[in-house]
Amino acid sequence: MKLLDRLDLLEAGTPVKPTAPAPAAARGRLAVVPGRDSAADALGDLKERVTETLFGRLGARLQDPSLSDDQLEAHVRDELERIIDGESAPLSPAERQRLLGDISEDVLGYGPLQRLLDDEAVSEIMVNGADNIFVERSGKLVPANIRFATEGHLRRVIERIVSQVGRRIDESSPMVDARLPDGSRVNAVIPPLAVDGPSLTIRKFSKDPLTSSDLVGFGTLSPEMVTLLSACVRGRLNILVSGGTGTGKTTLLNVMSGFIPSDERIVTIEDAVELQLHQDHVVRLESRPANIEGKGQISIRDLVRNSLRMRPDRVVIGECRGGEALDMLQAMNTGHDGSLSTVHANTPRDAIARLETMVLMAGMELPVRAIREQIASAVDVIVQLSRLKDGSRRVTHITEVQGMEGDVVTLQDVFLFDYSAGVDESGRFRGKPQPTGIRPKFSKRLADHGIELAADTFGAVDTGRLGARR
Repeated sequence: MKLLDRLDLLEAGTPVKPTAPAPAAARGRLAVVPGRDSAADALGDLKERVTETLFGRLGARLQDPSLSDDQLEAHVRDELERIIDGESAPLSPAERQRLLGDISEDVLGYGPLQRLLDDEAVSEIMVNGADNIFVERSGKLVPANIRFATEGHLRRVIERIVSQVGRRIDESSPMVDARLPDGSRVNAVIPPLAVDGPSLTIRKFSKDPLTSSDLVGFGTLSPEMVTLLSACVRGRLNILVSGGTGTGKTTLLNVMSGFIPSDERIVTIEDAVELQLHQDHVVRLESRPANIEGKGQISIRDLVRNSLRMRPDRVVIGECRGGEALDMLQAMNTGHDGSLSTVHANTPRDAIARLETMVLMAGMELPVRAIREQIASAVDVIVQLSRLKDGSRRVTHITEVQGMEGDVVTLQDVFLFDYSAGVDESGRFRGKPQPTGIRPKFSKRLADHGIELAADTFGAVDTGRLGARR
């Protein structure tokens, strides 16, 4: 078996039968302990040694902002050629080319992660250490048959990712949020916070943004839901997308943002830019962490306040997680209709409670009833996403916020997921979202905008089985 074939199998996690060691004279510097996979081990050792030498020679020039990507790549390859020429290990032309490609990918790209980033079936990458990597495929977590050479190798990939967006990660700032050029979201944690070594989580974005038709095909939405949500966005209702971690909130927010008319000015506000809007008039704002001196931080709340001075027709907040919720509610209540945002919560009722808590985080001594009145008058619709046991992501509720009854915010389900159909042979839920048969009160507001919804959009089903006013 050729050396490169054996190395491919090794990197893919496939066991290979050890070969008998070659005579010492033929092995040269590739000699290794008998009984081990000599060819793969030798090339791996050579690769690690050349990589360390390359980093030692280039140093800070790898992060030089004055160099273009093409200039940096040419510089790295020239230096790499010289280092390999200085090695006495015997390499065939194919092995030399493979070594050049692998090391260039490590230094200029994302090392062994690149093949996972290129795999469209992978939606999330979770690196728990140099040799402990998992991916999400079709909603299920499975081990990835790749590894980093060392923790230092993983650390260099992390540093490269965060430096591309002007962030830093070191012992004084061991946790960071960043993004890849394609918009994929990145979270990295290093020691001393990550006890077992550097940790990296990448939430991938599709190269071609998903559309409402895609979500209907996945079973996330029904065609009637798409019709309703499109009408709600065009009718300038304030919509909150609620769900747990990894349920697809940002994806759905991106799809819903596509319903905004192209002649409106949109301001998006995010911790790390993820939304991929295709309208012409979009201003994208991104928060900024404090520098090494603890200064210069620009929070989501600062950006929300500033956005109101930018004459927006729509404000789209990637996620509310703190005191910015108060500023968002005030914006919704003062003429900025049609705003969109997401929140972490497990049910529409929990989303209301989360908003209350986040408003209190703003530091304002407001009575709970006053906060609830703000929420009831500001938020029109809550769209609830859930990841079911079969790994699928489904919209389980579309709920109208109707107002107040006493001290309670009243909610009315317009669509609910029907679990009664059970599961099929593969364990996938047969059910789908069903209308509750109740026409929401906001239908009149939509009609005022010239948007008429057909009566059968809301169906006519057994409301006692699916849901009712809460």
